Amino acid sequence: MIVVIGTVQVKDGCLPQALAISVEHVNRSRLEPGCVSHCVTQDAQDPMRLLFVEEWSDQAALLQHFKVPESRAFAKQLAGLAAQAPSMVVYNASAVAL
Repeated sequence: MIVVIGTVQVKDGCLPQALAISVEHVNRSRLEPGCVSHCVTQDAQDPMRLLFVEEWSDQAALLQHFKVPESRAFAKQLAGLAAQAPSMVVYNASAVAL
């Protein structure tokens, strides 16, 4: 499984727009082949910080997601609303039984 963790610190006055485009992106991404889960949340300690958590079945599915024109447009638009460059880390993970 591929796990993606992304964050963005949103500029003052841009939060409603950032949330709206993020929710739209999440909803669209959930319909893509290989998307196991995809969500955006607002940091309870820093409301201007959004956190994205994604699970993809494999790297090929994630790479295809990155090629979707709407995904590329979203990333560019969100970066324009950011106070600093958004961050993203991709992990190759496996579940651990407890």
